[in-house]
Amino acid sequence: MTSNKPDRRSPYNVTWQLEEQVRYFEKSNPQKMATQTYERFNSEEVTDSMLTAAARLFSENYGIWGVDTTGSASSASSAKPGERVKLGKKRLRDQYLPSGADCSYVRVVVNGELAGNLFSCRWTWKDLSICWITQLVVHRDYRERGLAVGLLNQLRQDDDDFYGIMSSHPAACLAAAKVFSNGINAVNLDTIREFAEPIMRTSPIDYVRDAPLAGRAFDAEDKSGLGSAVHTQFFVDHGEPLQALAWVREVMDWPLGDLLDGYEFLLVLPGRRRRRSRSRSTESSVRNKTF
Repeated sequence: MTSNKPDRRSPYNVTWQLEEQVRYFEKSNPQKMATQTYERFNSEEVTDSMLTAAARLFSENYGIWGVDTTGSASSASSAKPGERVKLGKKRLRDQYLPSGADCSYVRVVVNGELAGNLFSCRWTWKDLSICWITQLVVHRDYRERGLAVGLLNQLRQDDDDFYGIMSSHPAACLAAAKVFSNGINAVNLDTIREFAEPIMRTSPIDYVRDAPLAGRAFDAEDKSGLGSAVHTQFFVDHGEPLQALAWVREVMDWPLGDLLDGYEFLLVLPGRRRRRSRSRSTESSVRNKTF
């Protein structure tokens, strides 16, 4: 059973998935998606022209700079609040496809246009296979159309033991929890507490390896409101993510806590082969959600 209620505060229609108790957002006049093509590339297959397109997608759609409330200016000393967060192709290759690492790039082309992409990295920890999503971006004209889930599905492998992502947007966490787990309600902070640090400290990606952990998942005395987070000191504006978080919290338990300036949510999920099997009805229900 579903029902639609227009929200006068935004250009979106709010669609309630009552059977799932999850709400997602559709643009009032969404772009039609006549064709969708997903492609996955190993790092050595990624060309400069592909990175140029990826850099443009990021710079035009990721977000805008917020205010550095700490005064440290450690994330981008020349950034001005309100300016778009930008990334060049050289930094994309250096940071997301470092030499010697098992990295990959996935993109989705809709109607001939790059509509979304992700970067990921795999490594081993104690003979366990780790897959970490290092960047996930969807073009603003194609959001909430299932593309994030489609991109993440290209990464799934039966031999993966853990998946991880750091993101300031609840939608990215919801999509990852849907693809790699049984939804956000199945997220276990005890699992994150036990495995996040040793997994991350062995990552070949610098910003993952060096990210300080924060929140009650790692400190029972933490009173900040953070649940599972990393202190990236990346002061991107949180206006849109906070609005999405408020909507999500109206209809479901959100395990990752608040979103504070300079922080991102941290999600670590066991691969499906490491969990007890769930009923077919539960699995089917989770997969019917749209992000």
